[in-house]
Amino acid sequence: MPTATGTFEITSAGEDPFHERGGEPKLARAHGTQRFGGDIEGDGIVEWLNCYVPRGTARLIGLQRIDGTIHGRKGSVVIEALADHDGRESHGTWAIVPGSGTGDLTAIAGTGTFEARSPTVSYRLDYELD
Repeated sequence: MPTATGTFEITSAGEDPFHERGGEPKLARAHGTQRFGGDIEGDGIVEWLNCYVPRGTARLIGLQRIDGTIHGRKGSVVIEALADHDGRESHGTWAIVPGSGTGDLTAIAGTGTFEARSPTVSYRLDYELD
């Protein structure tokens, strides 16, 4: 099974809270763009739903679209992301959404991990591609 590793930079980000009450978890929608380097080269967009708990940590659930190349194979893919934020950095997992690949990545499947120490994020993606 091939493995893609590298980093991506967060090139823009924003957040829109939709529930904020003192002493309760804050809920927000966040969005951003990214620039990938390493074995994945290209651009990404992400939409997150975030739950910030009063102790300063958060749980993030997102969908991320990457458009570019993975080991030189061109196309796009959608990844489901799940992360925990400890107040300083985030650690999470990736799962490629079945059937979301396009171009040379049409048959891609796989899972991975990422570590976000803003603004640079390191990733690892283990994938299968017919």
